[in-house]
Formats: sequence, C-alpha cells, structure tokens
Amino acid sequence: MELGIGIGWRPEIAHEVEALAGIDWVEAVAENLCADHLPDSLVRLRERGVTVVPHGVALGLGGADRPDPGRLAALAARAELLGAPLVTEHIAFVRAGGPLTASPGLEAGHLLPVPRTWDALDVLCENVRIAQDSLPVPLALENIAALITWPDEELTEGQFLAELVERTGVRLLIDVANLHTNHVNLGQDPAKALDELPVEAIAYVHVAGGVEKNGVWHDTHAHPVTAPVLEVLAELRSRVEPPGVLLERDDAFPPARELAGELDAIRATLRKAAPPAGSQAPVGSPARTVTVPAAPAPAPPVSAPPTPAPSVSEPSVSAPPAPAPPVSAPPTPALSVSDAARDRTAVAQTALLSALVAGTPAPAGFDPARLRVQSRSLAAKRADVVAKVAPELPEILGDGYRAAFLAYAGGRPMSGGYRRDALDFAEHVLIAGGPADPVARRELTYWWRDRSGSRPPGRATRLIRAARAALVGR
Repeated sequence: MELGIGIGWRPEIAHEVEALAGIDWVEAVAENLCADHLPDSLVRLRERGVTVVPHGVALGLGGADRPDPGRLAALAARAELLGAPLVTEHIAFVRAGGPLTASPGLEAGHLLPVPRTWDALDVLCENVRIAQDSLPVPLALENIAALITWPDEELTEGQFLAELVERTGVRLLIDVANLHTNHVNLGQDPAKALDELPVEAIAYVHVAGGVEKNGVWHDTHAHPVTAPVLEVLAELRSRVEPPGVLLERDDAFPPARELAGELDAIRATLRKAAPPAGSQAPVGSPARTVTVPAAPAPAPPVSAPPTPAPSVSEPSVSAPPAPAPPVSAPPTPALSVSDAARDRTAVAQTALLSALVAGTPAPAGFDPARLRVQSRSLAAKRADVVAKVAPELPEILGDGYRAAFLAYAGGRPMSGGYRRDALDFAEHVLIAGGPADPVARRELTYWWRDRSGSRPPGRATRLIRAARAALVGR
C-alpha cells in the first residue's frame, strides 16, 4: 500500500500532529501503547482515516536468543488494535547474557549493531521467520545508527540486508539519517549501501535529525533534519519511489510550524530528486514505485523451542560507485540454526554489552575509545529515559539527579526495564544514605515504597520503616 508522508506520533506532540496539514499516516512506538486502549488522539486520527503503524523497539531480533513469545504477542496485539497494515522493528540486539552464556542477563536500553557475519545472519533470519509466523501483518525491519563497528565483518550493510530479504522475504524500513550517521562515524558510503540494497523491498523511509560532537554524529531525534540527511534521501529517491516517508522526532519538540517546515523540506527533496518522466535511472539502480504487499513472502515454517524468560532483573553523498562484487556465501543453512551459531553469537554479544554497561575489558578487535563513547551515550540515554518514566526522581533530587544516576549506572548494569531501573536507582540512593536533604529523603522514601510493591525485607525496607516511625513520633 501507499503510505505517503507521515510523522512519528508522540504524546508530547499529539495535538500538533493532529493539526498538521497533509499528514497521511503516523507511526507510534508499540511499547508505549496499552494493549487494550488507544490514546484519544490516535483514536481521532484513525477515525479521520489516518493510518497508524506500530514501531517496536524491544524485540531484539538480532540477538542470540529466539524472540520472546510474550513480546511477539504484545506487538501482534497492538497491530490488531490499530488495524495496521504492517509492523516494524529493528535489525539490532538489545540484551545479552542469560542461559546461553550462563551469565547474568544484561539490558542495553538501546539498539546495538548486529555483527555482519554469516553466523549472525543465520540467527537473525531464523528469528525473523519466527516473528513473521507470530504476527498478523507483514514485518519491516530498520537499519540502525552505530557508534561502533564489529571487527572481522564478512558483509557490507547493503549485502547483509539484501541477503536477509532474499532468505526471509522481510520488508525494509530504511532510515536515511542512520545511513548518514554510519557515514560520519564509520566511514560507510550511503550511496554504496543504497546501490547494494534490494530497494524493491522498502516499505517506508525514516528521516530524522542529529548533531555532531567531536567528530561523532549522534542520532538524537532531538534536532532538526540536516542537509546531508536530505541528500541521502535524494540519493534513495533517485533509485526508487518509496511507499512512505516519515519524519521522526523523539525529544526537544519544536513548535508545530517547525515540524511543518521539516515536512515541507522532505516533500521538496522527494520532488526534486525524482527522475524526470521517461528518463533513465542510474545503472543498476532503476527508479521504480514499490508497494507494501498484503502479506509477507512465504517462508518455511520454523519450529522454535520456547524462549527462556528474561532475567529480572540512529558531508555530501558521492555519486553511485560501480556495483560491488558478488558476495561468496556459504551453503544455504538448514531451517533450524545450529546451537553453535547461536552460542558464538551469544558469547560475542555478551562480551560487547558487558564492556559497554558493566565496565569489563573491551573485546579483542574493538576500538576502546569508541566503546567509551558508546558507553557514555548509553548511560546518558538511560538517565534521560528514567527521568521520563519517573519524573518525580529529578524533581526530588534536583540538580543532583543526573550526577547521582550516572554514578549509579557506572556500577549497576540494567537488567530489567526502565521502570525497574528507576526503582533500583531510588533504592540505591536510599541505601547509600542519600539524599542529604531530610525532606528530599523522606519524599524519595515514600516514592519508592509506593511503587516497589511486595519485596523481601532488606536494608532499604528497614530504612523506610525507620523513617516512618520517626515521622509518626513527631
């Protein structure tokens, strides 16, 4: 189906999105929606005929474990609730450790790059087939932005995605901002990646803003879309007319007129880059209109054992180069990925994530400086998201919140979701005797007690009881 021009729906800009002219569709983060109730804004948009696509961020299809059935069921439920024509996720891993490595489970709280190796590709393809069998609509997967790259990779990004599409029939969500990010941070040529992509598999396109700091591009989704990102969009449009293009914004939301201006810039870029009627597209990259099919390409059934429960716990573009030489691939794998391939992938991903969030040594072949940049980025994002899901914490702790949280994050990897992380942080502060202000300490104590639920007595529990007794005695 043709989607048209859209924008990412977020609660903070729900009113602005409804008021924007020329919006054909919106995308909503799947994990931020209730399974049985839609926000009133999305209900009104749907009543106007605006398509809503759920965009997942937590499946971790590039991880070593098979997809969690509960997460798949939740994504399927949201697709049905929205009447969505497709659902989208990412080519990334978001957690590691656990039973496959006999180690504690670790959560990244962020999308991390999958190694472009044949092992990782085999694992990803099987995970995608499992997901496709569990979802009521077609699945499209997004390329991610990266601050780091894996050593000894065996395929380029374009080759990796082409092989994925060939094996699974999955659709692609191409983020041109992420292609630009990888150009700045990793030296990867967006034009070459586009030349190698099966552009006929594109379901839609993301466009987003970012910022460069000290030679590193940060895919923030909190800054305006830049000219180089629009140049990558133009490169893509010169090859294919995508069924949909969507503007993403996740933070530091501007006034509605600025959002409308960015959407106008996207429309102008698409018009200007479209090949003239009757003209020839670049050799090897014919421009064509593609549509999202009603159902994914058939895939062989995959028999997967139940997934163990998780531990508790995003410059100018050069002209298209000559086509890349064919990739020499190993024999097509069996339908079921070998345990050895999953084990190798699990060990590699756990070692990397542990270095990023637990301070263990950098795995061989990685740039330690790059890992430190990624580690700081993960901790900063973790602090920002906890402040959003638990806004009382920065209110109670004031200017000391961020420093306290970063100190906590340096020694406490996230092993559950962000809400669990907020509770663990508050408990950590209380056990350490903080905050120094007795009023803030009392507020934090009550906040933690009201949200922690039933837990075995511990030092924090004794502290809370002592605080309550002191207050009663006054």
